[in-house]
Amino acid sequence: QVQLTESGGGLVQAGESLTLSCTASGRSFVGYAMAWFRQVPGKEREFVGTISWNGGSTYYADSVKGRFTLSRDNAENTVNLQMNSLKPEDTAVYYCAADQYGGSRATEYEYWGQGTQVTVSS
Repeated sequence: QVQLTESGGGLVQAGESLTLSCTASGRSFVGYAMAWFRQVPGKEREFVGTISWNGGSTYYADSVKGRFTLSRDNAENTVNLQMNSLKPEDTAVYYCAADQYGGSRATEYEYWGQGTQVTVSS
């Protein structure tokens, strides 16, 4: 069974940092783009950032650019999201996703994790 599992979510204060991890099992994602999305109640799933299969290229949403950093380790079959200078507006469930071609639309991604909650207090 192909599975993506997120971890590292929690409660932090505004201005603090948090790192999320996504571990894949069931197959290798070498050759696949990896991405993070987030969602809050009543809103559509929002693109956060994506990283190419070899880690050589990244693309971020304007709302997180300069604060969040994506990285991946294909030997470990993991992708990480380092989140700095967190704001209350970053509060959401964060999802890991994978696809052969990548992109910024949730509908483009084939594999998804179950999500991890991030709460930023003011």
